[in-house]
Amino acid sequence: MNNRSQKALVTGATGFIGSNLVRELLRQGYAVRALVRRRSDRRNVAGLDIELAVGDLLDRASLDAALSGCDVLFHVAASYAFWTPKPEDLYRTNVTGTENILNAALAAGVKRVVHTSSESTIGIEKACVGTEEGQPDPRKLPCHYKKSKYQAECLALSMGERGLPVVVVNPTTPIGPFDAKPTPTGQLVVDFLNHRMPAYVNTGLNIVDVEDVAKGHILALEKGRPGERYVLGNKNLVLKEVLATLEAVSGVKAPRTRIPLGIAFVAAFFDELVTGRF
Repeated sequence: MNNRSQKALVTGATGFIGSNLVRELLRQGYAVRALVRRRSDRRNVAGLDIELAVGDLLDRASLDAALSGCDVLFHVAASYAFWTPKPEDLYRTNVTGTENILNAALAAGVKRVVHTSSESTIGIEKACVGTEEGQPDPRKLPCHYKKSKYQAECLALSMGERGLPVVVVNPTTPIGPFDAKPTPTGQLVVDFLNHRMPAYVNTGLNIVDVEDVAKGHILALEKGRPGERYVLGNKNLVLKEVLATLEAVSGVKAPRTRIPLGIAFVAAFFDELVTGRF
């Protein structure tokens, strides 16, 4: 399926993945309309040859207007936070907002939807590599962000039963330009560069270039099968390897002290209790 020269609506276009996706869409000849909130920071898309549609995932009328005349939808927008004092806000944006935009897309008759999910929704057996077939146990998802993304993905995939062709992509841990907030992953890099990482834990993650993630979205649109999901990742690394790479490119010394995971979990619990709640 080749949709080039058609118009794409991108939600979350001012964010990290979204702004990289917008740039890649333009490079590949798509016309782009970006859904932006009235007070959103638009620096990531400033100067780009795109249309702006002011709206909100919780305002159905604004979504109907934004989708008018669009052929395809990339639903990238999400609230990305591993902790928040108001978990209901995560579900409102990530689940209710997804339901709203997908219902609007169905009503508008868009030809294809790409829904941006997360690697968090990939079930991984111990000592095994995760694949698209791996289903998580929703009861064991450790935070509201991951639970909300799982619920949103299930909702997106179920839309096929109503006639909306949805393809899901599952980015792992993207790194790259336009991480303005930054994301939790970007914050790790910022903390490292600012000498705020005196130690590390023995954990692992899959790192991928955010520009490759953007290209993966378009490949999912053009070649993906509705009802299926596609992991967008690259290289499995332990955190020590990530920090060693950052040391090599920045000259900042990586921490040499490893903290046992148990101690890190206890520290995180009290940090959340004191800093987050009190």
